[in-house]
Amino acid sequence: MTALVVQECGPMTTIQDAGRFGWQRFGVSNAGAIDRLALAAANALVGNGPGAAAIEFTLLGGVFTIEGGPARVAVAGAPCAVALDGQPVPAMTSALAHDGQRLTIGPAQAGVFAYLAVAGGLDLPPQLGSLSLQPRAWIGGFQGRPFQPGDRVPLLLAEPPPGLELALELLPLEADAPVRVVFGPQDDHFTPNGIETFLTAAYAVSREADRMGYRLTGPPVQHLNGYNIVSDGVVAGSVQVPGGGEPIVMMADRQTTGGYPKIATVISADLRVLAQRRPGQRVRFAGINICEAQRLARERAQLIAAFPARCRPARGGALPPIEELLALNLAGAAVDALSET
Repeated sequence: MTALVVQECGPMTTIQDAGRFGWQRFGVSNAGAIDRLALAAANALVGNGPGAAAIEFTLLGGVFTIEGGPARVAVAGAPCAVALDGQPVPAMTSALAHDGQRLTIGPAQAGVFAYLAVAGGLDLPPQLGSLSLQPRAWIGGFQGRPFQPGDRVPLLLAEPPPGLELALELLPLEADAPVRVVFGPQDDHFTPNGIETFLTAAYAVSREADRMGYRLTGPPVQHLNGYNIVSDGVVAGSVQVPGGGEPIVMMADRQTTGGYPKIATVISADLRVLAQRRPGQRVRFAGINICEAQRLARERAQLIAAFPARCRPARGGALPPIEELLALNLAGAAVDALSET
């Protein structure tokens, strides 16, 4: 049987797909890829559906060998070096891996999450309709846990599609973009000054950020009459504000209910913008209305649906067109040394 064998990996290397739906009333959250756009891009490059299961990396990459094959593979998301038997694979480009070849994925050079997709998908049984790992419930993934060296993942091999690539600008990290929110459902539990602080302050992603929630550090948001409410539903993007006043944005592995007031909800189109911010990076919020949020969600769905049509034959090691290079922010991580002293 053809398989992907894990040689090395980071501690939070997991299987994730589009998520697990219909089970929140039983206390099981959706889980699923935290950057759905990157998941869809990796899958498009190997001919899979946008929500097919892939391997999600958190900051660190991994080393894999192919048993059997050949297998068409692709990596998308946080920029990282990819090589097949030591030969570099261009970014956002699929590669054909043969039996015994070694696939190496380096650590993220920026951002946090990246995805490895294999043509045909992973030959594992779904649990509650999904392969996504929900580690706190020991559901899904590989034997209900993150990957470890020595794990052997069976593959559902399809006829390897031709090599494909996608334009780099389709997956921007947007490291300086504001994270857009719709206010509510409990924004009336905060003072006007608290609302203003939330919209004007610069927060930072804390070291406690993970797939369950992104805890932010910064100026406290002032409550109106205490910080306890009757527990109610929590969705991906809910911005809870506990007693200390620092926001916590609920993410894919969140709990299904919570008893802190929720000042706002990060729109679905911007969840990846926040998720790809590293500890210490700044976060600013911007309020929009529900109609604008729905328009942006539709645009994101249309972009994902268009990925297969926007794939083009891979050029191998050739440089991308000059127009693409000029469109990239190649100095996006630069800092002013004088301003940091």
